[in-house]
Amino acid sequence: MQEQNYAKHAMLVPMFHFVLSAIILLSFIGSLVNLYQSWGDHQRLYSASLITALSVALLLLFVFARNFPLGAQDRAIRAEENLRHFALTSKLLDPRLTIKQIVGLRFASDAEFVELARKAAEENLPQDAIKKAVKTWRADYDRI
Repeated sequence: MQEQNYAKHAMLVPMFHFVLSAIILLSFIGSLVNLYQSWGDHQRLYSASLITALSVALLLLFVFARNFPLGAQDRAIRAEENLRHFALTSKLLDPRLTIKQIVGLRFASDAEFVELARKAAEENLPQDAIKKAVKTWRADYDRI
């Protein structure tokens, strides 16, 4: 597996992110065009409305199929990083840290994790700044 770092840590699945998303988006646009063209024709209007409704449902399914697992994974990461911080300091993570900040902190090595977590909470660093501040990258190959 390729070494992971800040520049190469995002996981893209080409068939999902590019091919499927393009097909769904083009189908949605096509269904809207079909609905518009069918507006005065009552025989075609029902079918065009159904196709549009199905396209909207498919578009929503595409978005939710990505967001629901990421939300569950973010919760797991919060628990893991809280446990990691507790193991290193005997204290839980600062409650001021947002889930996005905690997700960014997961890439920090144990040597820099505690100090970076403190700095992130005090300075309200965004996720990207936290990732850029990591000196020794701790890879996460299990991210969805």
